[in-house]
Amino acid sequence: MPVTGSEPAASASTALDARAITARDWAFVQLGLHDAGFAPASADASFRRYFRVRDGARSWIVMDAPPALEDCRPFLAVGDLLRRAGVHVPAVHAEDLTQGFLLLSDLGHQTYLDVITADNADALFAPAITALIRWQQASQPGVLPAYDHALLTRELALFPDWYLARHLNLSLAGDDLAAWQGVCATLIDAALAQAKVYVHRDYMPRNLMIAASGPNPGVLDYQDAVFGPIAYDPICLFKDAFLSWPEVRVDGWLRQYHTEGLAAGLPLPTDYAAFRRDADWIGLQRHLKVLGIFARINYRDGKPKYLADTPRFVRYVMDVATRYPELAPLAALFERHVLPVVAMAPVVA
Repeated sequence: MPVTGSEPAASASTALDARAITARDWAFVQLGLHDAGFAPASADASFRRYFRVRDGARSWIVMDAPPALEDCRPFLAVGDLLRRAGVHVPAVHAEDLTQGFLLLSDLGHQTYLDVITADNADALFAPAITALIRWQQASQPGVLPAYDHALLTRELALFPDWYLARHLNLSLAGDDLAAWQGVCATLIDAALAQAKVYVHRDYMPRNLMIAASGPNPGVLDYQDAVFGPIAYDPICLFKDAFLSWPEVRVDGWLRQYHTEGLAAGLPLPTDYAAFRRDADWIGLQRHLKVLGIFARINYRDGKPKYLADTPRFVRYVMDVATRYPELAPLAALFERHVLPVVAMAPVVA
C-alpha cells in the first residue's frame, strides 16, 4: 500500500472511473466536504488502489478494495494489532465494507524506498528494527492465520507453476522434479521449526513510510499478516524486492536485530549463526515465492513492471543455495535451467 508521489493537480470527474467517483463522493460525505482535491495516490500488486483527498493543508487516503476481489477486514484487524503493539499505522476514520471503502489518515508522500541511500540506511533501519521487535513482542497464538505447512507449500508452488512453467516454458520432471520436491521439504521443515511470532510478510522499504507526523516508520500493506517464522520479516527488510545491499551491511543489520531482539526477550536462537541460517532459509522460501508471484502478476494480471526485478531474486536464490550444502540441488537446478536464460542482478559493491 505505498501511497507516494505527488498526485495530478486536477481532480475532474472525467478523469475518474465510476467506482472512483463513488469512492470520492463517499469520502466527501464522511469528511463533511463539498469539494476537495481527489486524485490517485497509488496502486499496488493486488486489486486495491488508493486515492488522496486534499483540502488545503489537510489530506486523507481512500482505500478502494472491490469486495468481490479484496477483503478489507484483515486490514482492519491487523491494523488494530499493530496499533496496540505501538507501531505507527494509518488511523481508520470511516469504513464501508459493503462497498469496499476505507478512509484512512495520510502518513505522508515518501516511502523508505523513495529516500533510502547508503548514507542514511542505518538511521532509517534503526527505528524499523525497533518497530518490528514491538510487533513481534505482541505476538499471541491463535489470533492470526498460521503460516503452516499448507500455506508454505502453496507459496513454493508458485515458482514452478508460474516462473518456470509460464515464464520459462519449463516443466520439472524426473531428477529435476525430485530435487525440487526435496528442497521444498527441507525449507518447509526448517520454517516450521522456527519460533512463531506475528509476521507482516512484506516488511520492506516500499511499505515503510517517512511519516508526515508521528514516529517513523509508518507501516503499510499489512493485511496478509500471519503467525509464523520469526526470521521472516527481518530478512524481508534487508533482502528487499526493489533494492539490494552489500552482504556485509545485510549481515550487520541482521546482527543488530538479533542483539536487540534477544535483549527484548524474543524467542530467537542465542547463537547468531543459527539465526542467520534460519533467516537465509526462510528468505529463500520467500525469494522463490516472489519469482512466481512476479510472473503471475505479469501473465494473469497484466502488470509487467515487476518482472524487471526478477534477476534480483535469482541472485538472492543463488547466494543462499550455494552457501549451504543442503541446498546444492536447488543451485544445480538454477544452473541448468534458469541462469542460461536469465541474467542475475549484479553483485552490489
